[in-house]
This record gives sequence, C-alpha cells and structure tokens, in this order.
Amino acid sequence: MFVHCVYFWLKPELDPVEKQTFLKGLDDLTKIHSVRYGWYGMPAATNRPVIDRTYSYGLVVVFDNEAGHDAYQIDPVHTNFRVGLKDVWTNVRIHDFET
Repeated sequence: MFVHCVYFWLKPELDPVEKQTFLKGLDDLTKIHSVRYGWYGMPAATNRPVIDRTYSYGLVVVFDNEAGHDAYQIDPVHTNFRVGLKDVWTNVRIHDFET
C-alpha cells in the first residue's frame, strides 16, 4: 500500500463559502479512481508535546501501490483542486510512506 498524507494550513480570513469549497475539494479527492481509502478532517483534540495540531485540515489517501499514487497526481480532479484552491492555504506539508 502507498499512503499519502497531506496537511493544510488554511488562511484565517476564509469566508464560509471558501471553506465549504475547500472541504468539497477534499471530499472529491477521496473519490478519485485510484484511491482505495480516503479520509480528511481537523486535528484531533489530543494534546501531547509530540503532536502537531497547528494545521487546519489533514487528508490521508491510500493507494494499492505507487502507480495508483502517480495516477492520482495527474488526475484532473487533483489538478483542479491543487490549482484552483491554492489561494485558500498558506502552507501544505506532505508525507508519503509505503506499507
């Protein structure tokens, strides 16, 4: 399995429509054909020194293999999200790993 974890720091001045558009975009990403599993959400309420809760939303998508991830990267839904919504966040961090 290939796991793709993405963390977004949203701009604090987003209006409700911009935020809903972003959340719809996250939901659409989880439905791309090569995605086996997909989840997104806000940081959990856990509070320990090793936990980074500074991000606004996290996205985790799981693929059968790296080829599935590569197909996701060039899927029009992903491209539209990345290009069309890039102005709603201030920072993005990505962590990929294989199991």
